[in-house]
Amino acid sequence: MADTTTLIRTTSRSLDRGQVALCILAFAVLVTALQYLGLLPEWLHRLPETAIPNFAGWLDTIFNYVKDDLGLLVFTRTLTEGLEWLLDASGNIFYGKRRWPNLGPIPWTALTAAVTVLCYYLGGWRLALLGFITFMWTALMGQWDIAMQTISVLAVTVPLAFIIGLSLGIAAWKSARVDAVIKPVLSVLQTLPFFTYLLPAVIFFKVGPTAGAVATTVYAIPPMILMTTLGLQKVSPEVVEAGKMSGCSKFQMLRHVYIPSARTEILVGVNQVIMLSLAMVVLTAFVGMPGLGAKLLQMLGSFKLGRSFEVGVTIVLLAVTLDRMSKAWVVKQPEHFERGTAFWVRHKMALIGLGLVVLLTMIAREIPIFAEIGRGQDFSIGKFLDVQIKAFLDIGWVKATTGFLRAFLNVQVLIPFRNFMLSIPTPAMILLIAAFALALAGRRQAGYALIFFSLVALSGWWDRAIITLYSVTSAVILAAIIGLPVAIMASRSDRGSRWMLLVCDTFQTFPSFVYLLPAIMLFGITDIAVIFSIVIFATVPLIRYTIEGLRTVPPEMTEAADMAGATRFQKLVNVQLPLALPTMAIGFNQAIMFAFFMVIIAAFIGTQDLGQELQRTLAGTDLGKNFVLGICVSLMALTFDLTIMKWAADKKRALGLP
Repeated sequence: MADTTTLIRTTSRSLDRGQVALCILAFAVLVTALQYLGLLPEWLHRLPETAIPNFAGWLDTIFNYVKDDLGLLVFTRTLTEGLEWLLDASGNIFYGKRRWPNLGPIPWTALTAAVTVLCYYLGGWRLALLGFITFMWTALMGQWDIAMQTISVLAVTVPLAFIIGLSLGIAAWKSARVDAVIKPVLSVLQTLPFFTYLLPAVIFFKVGPTAGAVATTVYAIPPMILMTTLGLQKVSPEVVEAGKMSGCSKFQMLRHVYIPSARTEILVGVNQVIMLSLAMVVLTAFVGMPGLGAKLLQMLGSFKLGRSFEVGVTIVLLAVTLDRMSKAWVVKQPEHFERGTAFWVRHKMALIGLGLVVLLTMIAREIPIFAEIGRGQDFSIGKFLDVQIKAFLDIGWVKATTGFLRAFLNVQVLIPFRNFMLSIPTPAMILLIAAFALALAGRRQAGYALIFFSLVALSGWWDRAIITLYSVTSAVILAAIIGLPVAIMASRSDRGSRWMLLVCDTFQTFPSFVYLLPAIMLFGITDIAVIFSIVIFATVPLIRYTIEGLRTVPPEMTEAADMAGATRFQKLVNVQLPLALPTMAIGFNQAIMFAFFMVIIAAFIGTQDLGQELQRTLAGTDLGKNFVLGICVSLMALTFDLTIMKWAADKKRALGLP
């Protein structure tokens, strides 16, 4: 009886919420209709300049006070010296900067052998083959130096992000107050566009590798904090009790009980740190970071697509290799040996790797090609690829297809949709977003939507924000049209699911800059290239979570549908999709977050949105404007994140799913 009463109340509240949302929607439509009829006052269509607060100016005043009057700039420039020393030492080891400790560069053959042995130790011969192919490709294509410039920065930023993230994660786990402060900060940091990380790093830590290293470190910290906190919270009470009974001190409990028990989650955090660091260190080419990102940016800028493709393959191979290595580390259990086992038995793989490094280093002193593949000795096929790509793009059916998409999709669909969104009055658009949040997730999320989008309106960048939202919305709709049928087809068999998830896993390791390559190749520097690059990036999580949602539908539910005589289509529509929707919603949420991230990167192609304005701020010192633009993107992304995740949680609870 109590359960029935609760269900009735819940249904009543849901109906009330839906009715209120419909009323808000109707009012927004009325305001928009008045605008079309020319009856709406101009100040209701767009806020007048006089009503927009000078947030950027206020923030600049605060930043200048902190930077100059409080002496933060002096402190950060002092830190810069230490960071430069670390980067110089790492660069000396990997690609031969003439600085302390004067040990480098490590010969390419020696490093390739060491990585191959490490891969074999972590994941067997398949991973070893992947590592060997990656580093051989990098050397033979003449990209060793620029790849080592990138890796030398990762060798500094990954340990820094790990140490800082682990420390803050432990602090958040131990103190509820610290956790309450850190969580909202992490939510904002994970939705801020990457340009917002770059400008403060440039101002406080100088243009070049130091600024790039700082931005990369800060960008990679959040998942380490979250995974550390999650892992420590999941340690079983029995393990904790056993540690206390053994007489462990607080530090010993942390060192010998909690951290080992949370090893899997912490190593997943390390995997995320590595992948985010690689993604960001490529993007820091915008602030003078040398390496693969700078080379790719240079090649794309000069429209040398073949050479861009070659560099892109190197970035992808490194990303996939580092991802597979760190994931293999997660699942590999620590090895235990009986007391008295010989040293060489316990450390066999390390000794083999060290022996190969020493041997190949000695050979490299006598045979120069074992140390470095010089210019003219490599097998680069960039010029050949340039010719082949241009020839492919000149094929009749390719030109016809891309021309049709540019003419139809761009002119007939995308531009009218953008103009329609821009024509909606500011208060009507805010109310539409609030109604969407109310209908899906409830009053609190509707309140957040109202506040967040009102702040975007007050920022003075409303039209740019709407163009950003148009790009994200268009890309996610197209991604759903493409991705959902593919995922449904793949989910019908174990083999299809396994292969498609493997493809998704691989694509998710690609640094986002790489997705610009096919877009520029096919559509040049156009609006449709922007949408296309976002679609590729956003389709991956949609496919992944749709497959996972459909494959985790309880078998007894599908069996009941079969017994009822349902066709495959009826079973899909009436049973599988409704039960998979909460998991699919996470995929939609991820697609939207990916789209907001990618739309800022697509500013390199040339857009009229917030990303373009953010990119312009890197040429100056407009820190206030940079933060205002970044917060606008973050507020829009957070609105959808909070709404969709709340809906997914409510739906799972209603369906009794874990």
